[in-house]
Amino acid sequence: MGLLDGRVAIVTGAGRGIGRGEAIQLAAEGAAVVVNELDADAGAAVVEEIASAGGRAVLDTGDVADVEAADALIRRAVDDLGQLDALVNNAGILRDRTVAKMSPEEWDAVIRVHLRGHYACTHAACGYWRATNRPGRIVCTASSSGLLGNFGQANYGAAKAGIAAFSTIVAMEMAKYGVTCNAVAPAARTRMTEGAYGEIPAAESSAFDFWHPDNVAPMIAFLCSDAASHISGKVFGVQGDAVELYRPFTSVAAIENDGARWEPRQLAGRVGELFDSSGIVAGAENMMAKLRYSMTPR
Repeated sequence: MGLLDGRVAIVTGAGRGIGRGEAIQLAAEGAAVVVNELDADAGAAVVEEIASAGGRAVLDTGDVADVEAADALIRRAVDDLGQLDALVNNAGILRDRTVAKMSPEEWDAVIRVHLRGHYACTHAACGYWRATNRPGRIVCTASSSGLLGNFGQANYGAAKAGIAAFSTIVAMEMAKYGVTCNAVAPAARTRMTEGAYGEIPAAESSAFDFWHPDNVAPMIAFLCSDAASHISGKVFGVQGDAVELYRPFTSVAAIENDGARWEPRQLAGRVGELFDSSGIVAGAENMMAKLRYSMTPR
């Protein structure tokens, strides 16, 4: 018995890397899977891998950021596999550049795939679940680049921070329909992240590879299952053998002015109290240095 027997799930960007591992894991837990992937050959290879292992999968090559294609993606799950129970929003791209050098096209491309892609697919899935009075599971893909900030990734980090907020809001809005929505901030070595985590090994090893992309997939399968029906609106860090729970932005210090509007000169003498009482550094920081699990080889 798998956690997802009899369920149908969609995984976007499932042709390679983290998405591929997610699709295969969901199928191994009993779900029929719609493998969404723009690269038809890569997507077809994942469908074949699932089928060879005795699972069910169909290919969808639509652009997740196109609303009509997203609507068609949900229809494909329903028409070809009978229903939809879970949506895993994974598709994404990188266009790294410092903001001073970043072109409008590089900004727009990343925001479009990540934020609009999450919106379009989630919008279509939520419409289906509301209309059919069915529960559902949504897993969004954020990033520590959005939660903490990473040099050279203003576009990607802004999109991923938006996704974290998006997922918590969708969780609130869809709770009355029995739909949960959570986000994960995965860390893994893929084609997109070789610069940070080192080159992908030429051959598999029997030793545990902390940064292998397939390590992310078990948490995704769990969040798509009934076992996680009580969890919603949360952001998890997932890498290697570790799962973290992130706390949203929380007020850690305050100053008040006895019921009167502040004067700028007053603030110049008082704002330092916020940093002193909280221990937060006032200047720019390398926030990625705060990662619990660093990008150095393990």
